[in-house]
Amino acid sequence: MVEKVITLDNVSLIDFLGVENNNIKEVAAAFPMSKIISRGNEIRIKGTTPEISRITDILDSLIEHYQKYGKLTHENVRSFLKNNEREPAAALPNDDSVLVYGTKGVIVRAKTANQQRLVDVSEKYDLVFAVGPAGTGKTYTAVAIAVRALKNKEVKKIIITRPAVEAGENLGFLPGDLKEKIDPYLRPIYDALDDMIPAEKLKLYIESRTIEIAPLAYMRGRTLNNAFILLDEAQNTTPMQMKMFLTRMGPSSKAIITGDRSQIDLPKNQRSGLIEAVELLKDIKGIAFVELDGSDVVRHRLVKEIITAYERAEK
Repeated sequence: MVEKVITLDNVSLIDFLGVENNNIKEVAAAFPMSKIISRGNEIRIKGTTPEISRITDILDSLIEHYQKYGKLTHENVRSFLKNNEREPAAALPNDDSVLVYGTKGVIVRAKTANQQRLVDVSEKYDLVFAVGPAGTGKTYTAVAIAVRALKNKEVKKIIITRPAVEAGENLGFLPGDLKEKIDPYLRPIYDALDDMIPAEKLKLYIESRTIEIAPLAYMRGRTLNNAFILLDEAQNTTPMQMKMFLTRMGPSSKAIITGDRSQIDLPKNQRSGLIEAVELLKDIKGIAFVELDGSDVVRHRLVKEIITAYERAEK
């Protein structure tokens, strides 16, 4: 008998192997003349060379399915075993509107017309400004676009940054070191990534700096090549910070800048870098601008009414 070991990298073992390894037990039951054992992140196969080759093909297909859709069901496994095809009959439909097949079966796609416009223009332009009020899905959609580009190997890394500006609170009085002070500002980014990338794979991406999440100040002096760069909460950049960020783009890089004109936390005498950039760059070819509004709010129904009330009061 021949033995082969397959190592499972960048997958959630519980999601791939199934509860109590039921997915792998299903594969083992289909090949009674071979022995298939799962230990940790390794699958050991013992059997004849032709049968090991068939089992390996099936496991490769299951891994490919998991990497694409973010989950592997018992029905998927049975379908692969029955058809021995690269895509199972029970697979999710190939829907062009899907941005990312996320974790726990989450399907991430644009939910409004303006979110879809953001997706469309990001494919044609290397620099996109997405401006709109809270709850319109600017950040979430931008992160999904970046994750899709990484999964499709269109870029080698994702860099997500935010200015660390206090919203009426003093950062210096928060407990902990610099990272512990900064992390709360970056939490919305982590939350979005958690929906789209399995925990183990996300941890590996962050450790290898394939995905980098950092305050805007950390971008100074860098040239970012072959990267998808996201600047979130851009209304809180100063003009100098915005210029610094815009000049970081290197060859084969794309950038999306998101912000909300109604939530500027800068000192009253400080002009927003986002507002200035939109005015200065509006006539440059190759830069796209997407305006989101209350109709794009995807949070609780009251959020839309709250935004409308504030806009009416400001007018």
